[in-house]
Amino acid sequence: MSQQTNTLLNETDALDQRHALVSSRRVEGTPVYNRAEKRLGAIHSVMIDKQSGKVAYAVLSLRGLIGLSERVHPLPWEMLHYDVDLDAYVIDVTPEQFQQAPTLRLDRADRPQPRDYEEVAGYYERLPWWGL
Repeated sequence: MSQQTNTLLNETDALDQRHALVSSRRVEGTPVYNRAEKRLGAIHSVMIDKQSGKVAYAVLSLRGLIGLSERVHPLPWEMLHYDVDLDAYVIDVTPEQFQQAPTLRLDRADRPQPRDYEEVAGYYERLPWWGL
């Protein structure tokens, strides 16, 4: 690789870590770890409120290959913290909490019912993304 190409790649990486917005395409597939740096899975998709544009939650898949009957874990967006060193999102949830957390069938995850996201917010003791 030429010095000029290497310099451009390093500048691109630096710019990528400084900007505030990220494309949903770059979020999907990003690994998710707990605080003990144990990999829990990867972001399958991001749910966005149509009216406000606010990100409601991320849908976490526990496996790389996804089948329609697979269960996924919706996580309130504000629980995810991006770790530059891991190049991953980190959540502060114990394995026991995570095992008891609400899940959705993948084929239902893109069209959740109000009780689904109310259950998620309640379980993680968070306000729903729309507030009170």
